[in-house]
Amino acid sequence: MRSFFSICIALLLATPVAAEFTRITERADFLAAVEGKRLTRALVNLRVTNGGAITGRGGVWDVTGNWEWKGGYFCRSLIWGGDDLGYNCQEVARDGNTLRFTSDKGAGQFATFKLR
Repeated sequence: MRSFFSICIALLLATPVAAEFTRITERADFLAAVEGKRLTRALVNLRVTNGGAITGRGGVWDVTGNWEWKGGYFCRSLIWGGDDLGYNCQEVARDGNTLRFTSDKGAGQFATFKLR
């Protein structure tokens, strides 16, 4: 099974870690950050809509899914290239035009995306 996070982690090694991330705990603040923008990193280009949809591409495969804001976390179900990556609630933090998503409510692996 292809793992979206495996690719993100591999790409993460080439991404410098910023020191000034601030956690986003409110849905309205998250929506203000992503509205009308794409979340990008090498080989990944995603849109997260205020209606709860996730669309885009990861590598050469389509990415689709749904999300909700629950208890201060971005909780999503994701399909990547036909593989169901399941449901996961993620901590979101922001540093300028960069968002960091950390799986398992902040206890797991993380991936950073540029807002464009």
